[in-house]
Order: sequence, then structure tokens, then C-alpha cells
Amino acid sequence: MQYVQETLNTNDTNSLIIGTRGSKLALAQANEVKGLLIAAHDNLNEDNIKINVMSTRGDRVQDRNLSEIGGKGLFTEEIEEALYKGEIDIAVHSLKDMPTRLPDGLELGCYLKREDVRDAFLSSKASSLNELPKGAIVGTSSLRRKAQALAVRPDLEIVNFRGNVQTRLKKLDDNVADATFLAMAGLNRLSIDDPRVNAIDTTDLLPAVAQGAITIEIACENDVMKSILKPLNHPETELRVRAERTMLDILDGSCRTPIAGLATIEGDTLTLKGRILDENGGNDRFDQVSGNKNNPEAIGEKLGHILKCASS
Repeated sequence: MQYVQETLNTNDTNSLIIGTRGSKLALAQANEVKGLLIAAHDNLNEDNIKINVMSTRGDRVQDRNLSEIGGKGLFTEEIEEALYKGEIDIAVHSLKDMPTRLPDGLELGCYLKREDVRDAFLSSKASSLNELPKGAIVGTSSLRRKAQALAVRPDLEIVNFRGNVQTRLKKLDDNVADATFLAMAGLNRLSIDDPRVNAIDTTDLLPAVAQGAITIEIACENDVMKSILKPLNHPETELRVRAERTMLDILDGSCRTPIAGLATIEGDTLTLKGRILDENGGNDRFDQVSGNKNNPEAIGEKLGHILKCASS
């Protein structure tokens, strides 16, 4: 274990403050980080690591798609403001919710080991998208999931399904839709064992960029936090998501564009797959690029330009 001798927080020298959203999944992720910090450092414990729950506009506005109200930054703005003010030391995020370009003065200081990257199909009427009856209603707020579903089943009716994991499961219980999608990572982190869950192979539904990865955001000048977080970083996850996020950045990816991507590593080779579609499943473009794992940005940039040219 490491021993951190430096000052932890500018407002309270005896505590480390974690900022997070307030959903059950966000809290589970923040507590996972807390446990890892305690395991890594002898002078960190249950008493001197605090979790500050924060409300974001993305959580408060539930009746519209993210693409209609501003995109991914809606889940981070209030938390990032607290980082600027020194009210929190670190912010814990689902990396797939993070914009590819961060505000000046902030950076991603750590990537935890990635969870299951797959999407899950949930329905009490079918075990897969193909088994749904013609004209079935599928609930999702994800343009990526909507586009890929319609590419396979153009007959489906897609309705907006915003909210946290529990909210969307309740909507399914209430028959608002015949089926929905969730991330396997979130279900696993919440220990949800629902008989309606069927994991979807990534060859059938390519996941969101950085799906299943937790990241920790810090102030660029906070060298103390960089040192504290270093033992938590998972190098393979970092390389994979750096490639994926570079591709997304080249494609100008946001919640307004259906984009999917997944990097895998075998030996020294990183292979990145990417897919971009129209919202209704048309103009479907897929490709992949491989290269040395230690140059993930080059791989992401190359694939991003290939897909961008194919879409023009």
C-alpha cells in the first residue's frame, strides 16, 4: 500500500471529497472508487473519504432526449464547477457520458478496469430484437441503440425512455414499451439479476464509445490527486478508450449522432471497430483499423477519418 503524505483537500486537510451524481448507479461507482482508494493507501479510510452527491441538469430533465437539451455535458457541468471551486477533489463519471473535449483546466486522471461492454436487451415478450412481433414498441433515449435497432428491424416503433436504470425497468414493468436496452455494466454494478436480461453480442449491437468504463476527472494542476489515483489506473482500459474517444472526436460525436465504437487488445495490437448511421438506421457505415496499442490516438484518428469520408 502507498502512503499519501500530501494535503488532500484545500478545505479540509483530513479528507478527500468525491463528487458524483445521485443515481444508484453513480453512487455505486463512487463507492467503488472509494473502496479502491482505501485499499491502495494506508491513510485513507471510511472516515476521511467523503462522497458529495450533486444534481445535474441531465438528471433533472427527464422528458426529452439529451440531443434536444444540450448533449453529454449536461451530466457534468455542475460537478466540474465544483472541481474548479475546490469543493471536491475528484469527480467520478461513466466515461461514455463524458464529452471528448473537456473544459480548460480539467483532465481525466484515471480509468478503472472496464466492466462488460455489451448492451442488454430486456423484454418479457422476447429474448432478442429479432423475436419481437412486428411493430413492437422499443423504449430507448439512445440514438445509437435506436439506429442500430432500426437497421435490423425498421418496422419497430421507438419511444423515448429517459431515466436511471430503476426508472427504465419500472417503465418496462408498466408496459410503456415491449422492450428496452440497458448497459450490462450498469446492471452488473447494481447486482441486478433480472430474468428479462439478455446480453447482446457486440457483433450484433456495437456499444457506445467507452461503455463500461469509469473515469475520474481532476484539475490539471492537482498533482496530489494524480499521485493518489495512479495505483487505480488500468492501462489496457486507458489505451482502449483513448482510441475510441479519438475516433468519436474526429466524427464530431455527440448525443445527436448515432456512433458506436469498440477497441480490443491482443498482444501488442489494438483493433478498433467503428460504426456510424443515420438516426433511422440508414446510411450504415462500418469499418475497423488495427495498429500498435501504444499509439491509440493514431488508430482512432485513422478510423474516424475513414468513417467520415464514407459518410460524406
